[in-house]
Amino acid sequence: MTISIRSVEKTFGRYPALNGVSLEIADGELLALLGPSGSGKTTLLRVIAGLEFPEKGQVLYGDQDMTFTSAAARRVGFVFQQYALFRHMTVAKNIAFGLDVRKGAAKPSKQQIAGRIDELLRLVELDGLGKRYPTQLSGGQRQRVALARALAVSPSVLLLDEPFGALDATVRKSLRKELRRIHDATGVTTIFVTHDQEEALELADRVAILNQGAIEQVGPPSEVHDNPAGPFVAGFVGESNRLEGKVQAGRFRSGVVELDAAGVRDGKAVAFIRPHEFKLAPQAGLAVVAKHISAQGAILRIDAATADGQRVEAAFARQGAGDIRPGAQLGLDVVRAYVFPA
Repeated sequence: MTISIRSVEKTFGRYPALNGVSLEIADGELLALLGPSGSGKTTLLRVIAGLEFPEKGQVLYGDQDMTFTSAAARRVGFVFQQYALFRHMTVAKNIAFGLDVRKGAAKPSKQQIAGRIDELLRLVELDGLGKRYPTQLSGGQRQRVALARALAVSPSVLLLDEPFGALDATVRKSLRKELRRIHDATGVTTIFVTHDQEEALELADRVAILNQGAIEQVGPPSEVHDNPAGPFVAGFVGESNRLEGKVQAGRFRSGVVELDAAGVRDGKAVAFIRPHEFKLAPQAGLAVVAKHISAQGAILRIDAATADGQRVEAAFARQGAGDIRPGAQLGLDVVRAYVFPA
């Protein structure tokens, strides 16, 4: 199912939650809505679901205008952060709930429902747990049940609101891979909200970056990380050193730091340098003094300072970086920087 969001606006009182948002979501795509708290990502998800209605704009499922259609009529599957499972029902009954409440000819037979439950338990790798209750499951298992329940009704669209937010880091990483596997197995158009950059960049086919109710950039994870469209995306996605300065004649200057800024107009500007976009250059480059060194797996992270006191964070492969200690004087070359008018 393709979804088209066209110039959608939504306010809560005097607060503009969505400001003319337009977005095209392809059939079978896994899209992440990524942004800080209050950016509008959950509101956009709820508008897509039919849980909120916009003041302006359209929401189309395929070529059908669903802007003011109820959530039930849209056939969406919704997975919440807190699972929202029925504690008095078994796992099997929770999964079957959306099928059990159907009326008349729309309700499958008991045999069909039982077959669907078994199919979904296998899909989410919870075989044999259908007779348990939610309180007998771990947090990760409960979220798998919530996902199976959302898929039971064969939704046209699967929507997930911070689906892993209540889980610990290890379980989150495991379930990310499971969500990707399940998505690829079902082919259901899937949209999920997250504030976790790593989650979005690892899972999604494309990422939509929201800020103050507007979309700043949409693209594949590598594109939004490596080619940010503006200063917000450059500073929000991934890690960056942020430097304020000025551009004059194609050069950006901030204290002792000087960078290429071809194509950027003269005046106040801001530059971003990702830690891994430095390379050691003992005989040249930017002179810094190492203040703190930390080894993280195969990566060596260095917090340093320039001669005028600007803090710089750099990251290198430990192999080949040599024996760097606090107080060491280093030369850094900038491999790539992102410079934008302030």
